Amino acid sequence: MAEALEDSVVKALKTVYDPEIPVNIYDLGLIYSIEATEDGKVTVTMTLTAPTCPVAGFLPAQVEAAVRSVEGVTDVTVQLTFDPPWDKSRISPQALLELGLA
Repeated sequence: MAEALEDSVVKALKTVYDPEIPVNIYDLGLIYSIEATEDGKVTVTMTLTAPTCPVAGFLPAQVEAAVRSVEGVTDVTVQLTFDPPWDKSRISPQALLELGLA
């Protein structure tokens, strides 16, 4: 069940967009890990494009809301980290094409 829950969480995260870059945060590489337990507790470790990113005040809350909307999720923890720092190498190949960077 935990693996299926993680798949559903990924789908939900793909609905959250960085307002400065027209790509969802999952394909942008801002999500470092997703851990789900059998009882529906989900921990998302994420970063921002920069420590001084103007969306720092609300993007983690959007991530939490998206994950909470997934059926089977009983609790959500969003951990924000800057280690390792985000860089463009984390962007998915599909997103690179969308951005015209590939």
